[in-house]
Amino acid sequence: MGVSALEETIVTGKAQDVIGEVTTSTQGQANNEELSQRPFLRRGELLEVVPGVIITQHAGGGKANQYFVRGYNLDHGTDFHIGVDGMPGNYRTHAHGQGYADLNFIVPEFVERLDYFKGPFFAEYGDLSTAGGADYTLIPYLEQGIASFSYGENDYYRALLGNSWEAGGGFFTFGGEFTHEDGPWLRGNDYNRYNGLIKWYTGDEDNFLSLTALFHTGEWNSSDQIPLRAVESGLLDEYGAIDDTTGGDTERHSLSFKSKRTEGDWVFRTEAWVGHYALDLFSNFTYFTDPVNGDQFEQEEERIFAGLNIAADWSHGLGSLESRSTLGFQTQHDWIDDIGLYTTNARVRNGVTNVDDVYQGSYGIYFENETRLTDWARVILGARGDFFHFDVESGDNPADTSHDWDAIFSPKAGLVLGPWNETEFYLNAGMGFHSNDARGVTAAIDPVDALVRTRGAEVGMRTRAIEGVSASIGLWWLDSDSEFVYVGDEGTTEAGPASERYGVEASIYWRPHECFTFDAEYAWSYAQADVGPGEFSAIDNSVPHMASAGVTIGGDYGWFGSLRGRYFSRRPLLGESSKTKSRESIQVNCRVGYRWENLEVSLDVLNILDREDRDIEYFYESQLPGEAAPVEGIHYHPAEPRQIRANVTYRW
Repeated sequence: MGVSALEETIVTGKAQDVIGEVTTSTQGQANNEELSQRPFLRRGELLEVVPGVIITQHAGGGKANQYFVRGYNLDHGTDFHIGVDGMPGNYRTHAHGQGYADLNFIVPEFVERLDYFKGPFFAEYGDLSTAGGADYTLIPYLEQGIASFSYGENDYYRALLGNSWEAGGGFFTFGGEFTHEDGPWLRGNDYNRYNGLIKWYTGDEDNFLSLTALFHTGEWNSSDQIPLRAVESGLLDEYGAIDDTTGGDTERHSLSFKSKRTEGDWVFRTEAWVGHYALDLFSNFTYFTDPVNGDQFEQEEERIFAGLNIAADWSHGLGSLESRSTLGFQTQHDWIDDIGLYTTNARVRNGVTNVDDVYQGSYGIYFENETRLTDWARVILGARGDFFHFDVESGDNPADTSHDWDAIFSPKAGLVLGPWNETEFYLNAGMGFHSNDARGVTAAIDPVDALVRTRGAEVGMRTRAIEGVSASIGLWWLDSDSEFVYVGDEGTTEAGPASERYGVEASIYWRPHECFTFDAEYAWSYAQADVGPGEFSAIDNSVPHMASAGVTIGGDYGWFGSLRGRYFSRRPLLGESSKTKSRESIQVNCRVGYRWENLEVSLDVLNILDREDRDIEYFYESQLPGEAAPVEGIHYHPAEPRQIRANVTYRW
């Protein structure tokens, strides 16, 4: 569900006028046109439409991406909310990591828009949303049938088919996608992705019902990070692997219901869902610290997930003032079978680290009110309360079989001043939280807090004082009592210290003509951990500087093109040590094509500069064959070299 405002409004993109509607300087929206115009290498890069967000990868294939935003290295999604038609895209108590968010089940052509926000300032959003979030809204139906085929280097090909027709008093839509790629890796990713959509929709913007079934499966070989010393010594090719048997497979299937009903000043919204998810992942990051069996391990889980969101919005008077309120209830449940960590060799199990059955449930209620005090002042007050229940049945350690519960209350507040000369100013503050893995919460030894308090504040402005230009800037601060996490790669809980982050985000969008758009975004942040009384240290892999920019040209017919670049700076890999910083990265992609009435052809050139960048870097110990003991050093995942993809799309 979207962030409420005084009036429900359909916004058509980041360059559109949202003065008088939004409540922070860093929330916004991107439409299908903006998403479809971006050339991208990975499915997760759709999220880079959100200012200040960088997506990368350390394992390739169908594994979730790495997300960087507001000083966080969000390992596969922690503390950044992902929603798809109201369903959460983050998995709590996940085999690989808390908040794991795999976006490979989303098909860009079936997305109507993406709404995004930053910070713990919205009562509607609770767990795993401190840094912000993004909600994908799927299309109600396809206005035209679509068939598309893409082919590229490294054995890449993608086929897409979708159509809608009138049925049962509404519209019935089906769609399917198949993608295969090997990448530049010597053994090949051999990644196969299948996505499907079946949807029935009836109604209009103010009153509608929809039923949506989504299907996703994926299987791949991993291209895990590699040790720099092995490449420099000539032992390993940059696109090779120490362990060439890693990889995985996953599936996600869901059925969801969504409705909206408008009665006078009241709007009632409902979202309900149930689904099945499974993952079987084999990894090896340290190689041969066990010289006999090797260090490969398997993470596996299977779960049923279900939930419900209901909310009512109503306009009313507050004395003589214009006001709008929202009251909502949310519940989410996960039944997880045999969530386990195993030692393996060439994907054959040879030991059990832990295996558990888990139930995790949560219930939340929230209220938010927005009141217009004057023509130039709006105040937003909100709060939410959340209750969590954790139940773990350990299959390997009876002492860890236990249950627990916790509750937390999170107030929010905001003030909007303006508009003056098409300019508004924003002040926001709020409390949030994130849950921890249930297995860490109920552990017999060194259990972690179930819910961890976070806090945030932001001040900013947004202006459209210049015709055709939309610009915004925001200064923000985030604080967390602890970054306790359950480390799925080790089967243990890690007691992280308290942390503090602050920074600035700025963006500008210029659309002087409907056939030309320019956008640029910059984000600076600093992240530090409280490591002792009066002592602070930089947080590993927190990115100080990020920037992106792009130009898009073209209309409904004729030539069109897009050129986009992104930058993220060097970052600490080991606290404050200047000797252990990553490289910087600059990636530039472009697309050029031609449109007829029903046919479109285009060419994508990815990493057009053919830079030998690194997607991600870590500093830790590993042991190679022939080494007597583990050795510290940089481990990295190389960026893919320049590659070309051709696309043909037909609509009817």
